Amino acid sequence: MSQKHIISALVENHSGVLARVSTLISGRGFNIDSLAVGETHDPTVSRMTIVMVGDDRVCEQMIKQLNKLVDVIKVEDFRGQDIIDRELMIAKVQASAETRSDIMQIVNTFRAKIVDVTGESLTVEVTGNESKIDAILELLDPFGLQEVVRTGMVAMSRGRALKTPKKKPIPMSGVQSGKAKKGTAKAGGKKVKN
Repeated sequence: MSQKHIISALVENHSGVLARVSTLISGRGFNIDSLAVGETHDPTVSRMTIVMVGDDRVCEQMIKQLNKLVDVIKVEDFRGQDIIDRELMIAKVQASAETRSDIMQIVNTFRAKIVDVTGESLTVEVTGNESKIDAILELLDPFGLQEVVRTGMVAMSRGRALKTPKKKPIPMSGVQSGKAKKGTAKAGGKKVKN
């Protein structure tokens, strides 16, 4: 049975990582609802929040594929966990002199903000979980939605932090530190004295 899955991935923060992750996702034909990415408290690490629809098998397959990417540090499926999730939406609503007060009442009820006013429209900003965003959109729709922008969900588990594993030092096999040993070494297939 298809259901919504929220996956959090800590990735290295450098160019090309988002492209590799999105190529993996699209190449496998996974259905993604949203993908939000941003820097964490560590500037070398970014967090991706991926919201996808599919059965448990599809979700597990995607997590396995993500874990294979070199730039991915850690992946966590939030299924069954107590999480905090938020989304930001900005909506431009058609507003006449007669409808302005009704729109403002809806905005106040949802603890949203009016961030821009023109003679013909009001621009509303609202932050909350997906059901709150969907509910305010449903109430504003009859007034005439002119434009809607949504960020996609960001999420984290309650109480417990998704820790970044310590990076292991890269083994320097075959490389010696300090001065080179006296003796012989191979160069181009020939033994050379140093």
